[in-house]
Amino acid sequence: MRRLLLGAALLTFTVGCGVVENSEDHATDAARDAAGKVGERLHGQRPRTAEEVGRAAAGIDGVEVLRVTGTSTHDGDGVDVVVRTSGSAYDDRFDAQEVVVRRCFSVRVSPRSEWREEPRDVDCPDGPPLVFPPPPPPPELPYAELRAKLPRVPKGGRADEAEVRRALAALDLHPEIRTEVEVEGGRVGVSLSLKGNGFDPQDCVLAVVGPGTTEVWTPIRIQRMPGEGGCGVGNALHPAPPPH
Repeated sequence: MRRLLLGAALLTFTVGCGVVENSEDHATDAARDAAGKVGERLHGQRPRTAEEVGRAAAGIDGVEVLRVTGTSTHDGDGVDVVVRTSGSAYDDRFDAQEVVVRRCFSVRVSPRSEWREEPRDVDCPDGPPLVFPPPPPPPELPYAELRAKLPRVPKGGRADEAEVRRALAALDLHPEIRTEVEVEGGRVGVSLSLKGNGFDPQDCVLAVVGPGTTEVWTPIRIQRMPGEGGCGVGNALHPAPPPH
């Protein structure tokens, strides 16, 4: 009888240990799934620097960024981000105590990485999570100032390119703002734009100075998408119609 009781006790201990182990495995799987979602959020073809990737990962709830290697997503093997995530699990049939784990995984960000690529289990690096400063804001395009500075030409007159260029010089534009000026038939077209990333709408302001009219506007979003040419100076002289 005592042998039976001892055997039953050992069986209970073994089962109990198995439950704890399985719960920890399940919690680790949950942490890995969380890291996988980080990879999904970061996946894409848009070029980004290592700092941009790290900042984006650190901005996801429940994610700590511990290491970033590489220079940019499009250089070499891309960017590797070591993230720490947490997962939890429990089996209330045996133990109502929830098991919570924190694990580290390496997530690769590259245009060649596969969608939903499984993150690699890695040892957590020493040290606190990385802190990324906010990105510098892009320079503002001087919409109101441009409208105020551009010359007005009376009806029957002709726009003076030199006068328009003097007005642009007086704006003391940020070096990142690209300026285009083109003359056609007594009118002068102007485009002020910021370099786009090839994926999102480009920021720009267009203007045209002509007899009896000086107009300043921002093209609609679809015209500012890559390949649409809405920010070119040609669109200032010959505005594209809005889509139907």
